[in-house]
Amino acid sequence: SPGIIKGIEKKVPHKKTIMIPNGCDFIKHDIEHKDDNNMFTAVFTGAHGFANGLDKVLDAAKILIKNNIYNIEIQFIGDGALKHQLIKRTKDENILNCKFLDPMSKQKLFPYLINNCDVGLMILDNIPAFYYGTSPNKFFDYISLGLPVINNYPGWLADIIKKNNCGIVVSPNDPEALAESLIKLKNNPKMLKQMGMSSLILAKSSFDRNKLSDQFVKFLESCI
Repeated sequence: SPGIIKGIEKKVPHKKTIMIPNGCDFIKHDIEHKDDNNMFTAVFTGAHGFANGLDKVLDAAKILIKNNIYNIEIQFIGDGALKHQLIKRTKDENILNCKFLDPMSKQKLFPYLINNCDVGLMILDNIPAFYYGTSPNKFFDYISLGLPVINNYPGWLADIIKKNNCGIVVSPNDPEALAESLIKLKNNPKMLKQMGMSSLILAKSSFDRNKLSDQFVKFLESCI
């Protein structure tokens, strides 16, 4: 992440340093037609742990129900220490617009996302160390599939999303804003499509693994 590379540069300014970020996988897949049920689907993939702050997503889901919005569904794909607790909360509080799925291999996950989901959720707990010290795989998966991203914490990913207009950035600990962003994208198909195209352009221009590999090789050769 940018935070780590800055720390390295401070400690070893006499050394040449370079940051090769996480890359995007462009797996070939067949695109089917989404079920025409008017359901807008947001997805969170990855660990369901203490660092992820997923209770705020459940809070946003409750706000949608409170406002009688039933055509937005939030899916959670993955596993983690808090998964059973999150599922229990949805049952106890009757949060019916959330769905939990088992982890998938990337070969299965990518076709599922492209055929079933409209937007990716980039969610973390509001911890300052995460702002510039993390580089989550899920972000790169989302944009490689052309999914807009909703991000809920400051930092370099939030900056990239705003700069490239490939999603919406909301404030931390603000489930109301998260719910509003889902409603906004649901009600604006043109915006959703434009942001999705921007995601794919960003993935191919800045995070293509082949280009990053070439960059790494050229850097090593320059050090010889």
